Amino acid sequence: MTKPSDADMLRNLSGDIWNVAVDEYAKGFLNRRDLLKYAALIGLTGFAASQGVGFPGTARAAAAGGTVRVGLGQPTKALDPVTLTDSASIGVISQVGEYLIFDDPKDGLQPKLALSWQADETAKRWTFKLRPNVKFHDGRIVTAKDVVASLERLVDPSSGSAALSAYDGILSKGGVRQVDDETVAFELDQPNSNFPFYVSSDVYNAIIVPADYAGDFERTFIGTGPFKLESFRPKQGATFVRNPDYWGDKALPDRVEIKFYDDEQAQVLALQAGQLDIIPSSPRLELSTEGNPNFKILSVPSSSHDPVHLRTDQAPFTDKRIRRALALTVDREAVVKGLLKGRADIGNDTPFAPIFASNDPSVPQRKQDIAKAKRLLGEAGVPNGFEVTLTTERAYWIPDYAVIIQNFAKKAGIDIKLNVLPQDAYYGSAAFGSSPWLDSNLGITDYGHRGTPDIFLNATLKSSGSWNAAHFKNADYDALLLDYGKARDLQAQRIAAGKIQNLLLDETPLIISYFSQYSSIVASKVHGVRFTANSHLLLDKVSFV
Repeated sequence: MTKPSDADMLRNLSGDIWNVAVDEYAKGFLNRRDLLKYAALIGLTGFAASQGVGFPGTARAAAAGGTVRVGLGQPTKALDPVTLTDSASIGVISQVGEYLIFDDPKDGLQPKLALSWQADETAKRWTFKLRPNVKFHDGRIVTAKDVVASLERLVDPSSGSAALSAYDGILSKGGVRQVDDETVAFELDQPNSNFPFYVSSDVYNAIIVPADYAGDFERTFIGTGPFKLESFRPKQGATFVRNPDYWGDKALPDRVEIKFYDDEQAQVLALQAGQLDIIPSSPRLELSTEGNPNFKILSVPSSSHDPVHLRTDQAPFTDKRIRRALALTVDREAVVKGLLKGRADIGNDTPFAPIFASNDPSVPQRKQDIAKAKRLLGEAGVPNGFEVTLTTERAYWIPDYAVIIQNFAKKAGIDIKLNVLPQDAYYGSAAFGSSPWLDSNLGITDYGHRGTPDIFLNATLKSSGSWNAAHFKNADYDALLLDYGKARDLQAQRIAAGKIQNLLLDETPLIISYFSQYSSIVASKVHGVRFTANSHLLLDKVSFV
């Protein structure tokens, strides 16, 4: 009798959608870990957990106690899960707040306040079962009423929600309802097979708070997480203590102490002086600790990228040959090795990062080709190049990247002038007509990590997209995007993705040279630090040597 193969045994777990993924695994298109991530996406959470998917458990024998000291930048506004947008705020709130699902950098979607989820046959209606007997920090039990109110608040245009752009065209007010105390149903605006990501930590505003939440978060920091508030001092920092009523394993550290800094150099100096245990990293900061045995650099892959947008409705970029010519001047490998010290994946001018299972790897990789760039400029009627202003933000390594783009463009005769603005000036009101981000002819913007390309594809490239700085309006693209959202299995998603990738390479509304990793610098004595590329900082399993 022939022994059944691994793939044959896996096929018995679910229906056709799962079996397509198993076929992808059997053919070598997916490794086992990616297959298990997909199992979690379609709701096979029990199977994924049984295979060891999830955050690796820190041995409970690890020494409990102590205080974890963290340095972060200054939050840009009052801390509120509904309106937060900056990495420091995400790092703070992740001590106390939780999501229905957590998107683990290694293992994908993990059940948190939701135990399981499933879609109907159209992928337009999703049902989530909640974890029972979870308590908020004030002792109240979390129910479906709290989940409905939390998500409805995020899709309400009058709430000031920072997540409106993420849910645009996906979920609208009135689309979330309570089935019973432990069940929530979502009726989407259109089918979307990746919807679980939209109620996960990928949408960092989607923290579950009580139904009667009134916007006074800094007073209580109420949530369900492993730590609860001890004290908060605006512009200075916050401290949190172990939550004794946490539904999961209790936090190992007694306390978390977070201090805010006005600049990153002050953070690294405090780390070197032994005053901090953890700080976010950057290529520039890593040089300060490189080779020092007292510190280690931890990284996770991400879909974070800094796209160069080219306004397709304004000269000179109305001609796609000129857009492609500029893209062909960029040496992506040099950018990754030089600017990002190798901590990035090479981009191919589409939001499909290599970490996305739906990415079609057969799409040709664009590489620097100055001769071809000059030929395209000649065909477009500008053989001697042209002048243009690139507007961007003074943040992270972006000004340095702007200079690199400027120097590459010179090789083809393109003269780029730089206009580098403070972040608040660059984003302006974040609305068309009053935002250099959305109005500039040529610009660079930073976009943080998402676990699925959907938000990038919709917000930055769809004709009606609220982040569409390229003013790209293409009916074929919009139709392909709808096909991608409807695709129920990985094979269908990859076919749709390949069509989108090839269209974007031809049209080139964006130049995406890289997808940068997210890193932290940690004292060598500290173990169990976990974080996401979205700046969540998970410290409940930290121990000290």
